[in-house]
Amino acid sequence: MRILFVCHGNICRSPMAEFILKALVRARGLEGQYYIESAAVSAEEYGNPIYPPARRCLQAHGVVFDPDKRARQVTRADYGRFDRIICMDGSNLRGLRRIFPDDPEGKIHLMMSYTGAGRDIADPWYTGDFETTFQDILRACEAML
Repeated sequence: MRILFVCHGNICRSPMAEFILKALVRARGLEGQYYIESAAVSAEEYGNPIYPPARRCLQAHGVVFDPDKRARQVTRADYGRFDRIICMDGSNLRGLRRIFPDDPEGKIHLMMSYTGAGRDIADPWYTGDFETTFQDILRACEAML
């Protein structure tokens, strides 16, 4: 299963999801069954590292992450490269629809849909609440697995 997590800038929520899911997959011995990346709908943060408060939140929970991870933007080619493209909120979904006008294979999903909740994962860039974002992502990743 090839999974791409998507948020606005690829410096908070989507890299958190990438490394949380990688940790869960590793803990279950399923590394060979998953390929996991993250990207942004926007180019605003292109090339920037994971936002320091997001890094600190991952570290506080013992989640290993790649310190060299840099933000990148979703490309049209990503639709063919991934089995699931999972975005964090409705705004990300609208941004993805501009990149992928059609989703013939039903690959695009909202993150919290895996938990049965029809809501967004709040952007901690604005809320400052990285812990709530972490817990929402963790819950959704566990539900996906």
